[in-house]
Amino acid sequence: MIQPARPLTDTERLDRLRLIRTENVGPITFHRLIEQYGSAAAALDALPDLAKRGGRAKPLRILSKADAEREMQANRRFGARLLCAGEPDYPEPLAAVDDAPPVISVMGHAHLLRRRAVAIVGARNASLNGKKFAESLARDLGAAGLLVVSGLARGIDTAAHTGALAGGTAAVLAGGIDVVYPPENEQLYRDIVAQGAVVAESPIGTQPQARHFPRRNRVISGLSLGVLVVEAALRSGSLITARMALEQGREVMAVPGSPLDPRCHGTNNLLRQGATLVERAEDVLQAIETMRPPAVREREADLFSAARAAEPGEADLAKARSLVLENLGPSPVTIDELVRGCQLSAPVVLTVVLELELAGRVQRLPGHQVSLA
Repeated sequence: MIQPARPLTDTERLDRLRLIRTENVGPITFHRLIEQYGSAAAALDALPDLAKRGGRAKPLRILSKADAEREMQANRRFGARLLCAGEPDYPEPLAAVDDAPPVISVMGHAHLLRRRAVAIVGARNASLNGKKFAESLARDLGAAGLLVVSGLARGIDTAAHTGALAGGTAAVLAGGIDVVYPPENEQLYRDIVAQGAVVAESPIGTQPQARHFPRRNRVISGLSLGVLVVEAALRSGSLITARMALEQGREVMAVPGSPLDPRCHGTNNLLRQGATLVERAEDVLQAIETMRPPAVREREADLFSAARAAEPGEADLAKARSLVLENLGPSPVTIDELVRGCQLSAPVVLTVVLELELAGRVQRLPGHQVSLA
């Protein structure tokens, strides 16, 4: 069962930090391990054997206590606060996402993350009119009491933060909480820390890389009731944010643009697919008027309860490992499909998938999906 939010002890927070920084442990695996073993400490004890049983020859790299303490101290020195999923101040909408970050760093006014929020994203090479519209819209939404969330990128993101600064804005970073990207937004970053909130999932000091941005985007949408795309080309990263919003059950909105401008082809395509058309702040307010922050769901708790109640024997697991691998490929399948396809019990499949994932042979994806790594 999902436990009520509660403050963690320093030891619990340290264990959770070590677990999420462990090799081959992503957010989904982290949450599954906590559900399977009841605590991060118990999960850390179980990791080496699980990885070995999954076929890993080398020892799993687990963050040491000393390194975890150094990371926590570095955050404190910088003025950042570490929040763990399951703590009272952790944003509830984000906690409801399957791959919610187990640990986030927050600078500024963390209480703002409790507000109803809307994300505004768009092109980095935005037009002047696009930036003016985003800034004006963000200002109006902030004045209406909404928190405006974006990614501190050039273009639309910068305009949205600027417009919402007085009313309330949160910036989600792709790198560490102390790394401003792009560098020209250093002053805006400082202004947001002073008046809003800055959030990062990556460890302090992490330089943003291309693979970090999709992870950042799912946090932007996860904090929000809806995502508004102002300008976006057909291959824009903003469309990834919109797709993630849809997967998370959020409202997807878009501003129509000229068919002659490639920066509007992505937004116009979103509208063609059924996104809510936005021309003014009232359109956004109306779209989310009846929406409520999503509640934290049980993450397949019934299956994990069964796994704990009927711990699979080694003989059953040995037979199942080759069968599970045989049924997996590079294309994702759901756990339910895998259980049916293998004709094995859920506890056996869940345990084997966990072993293979920690061994680096399988990757887990949002939507209860897995594939070969």
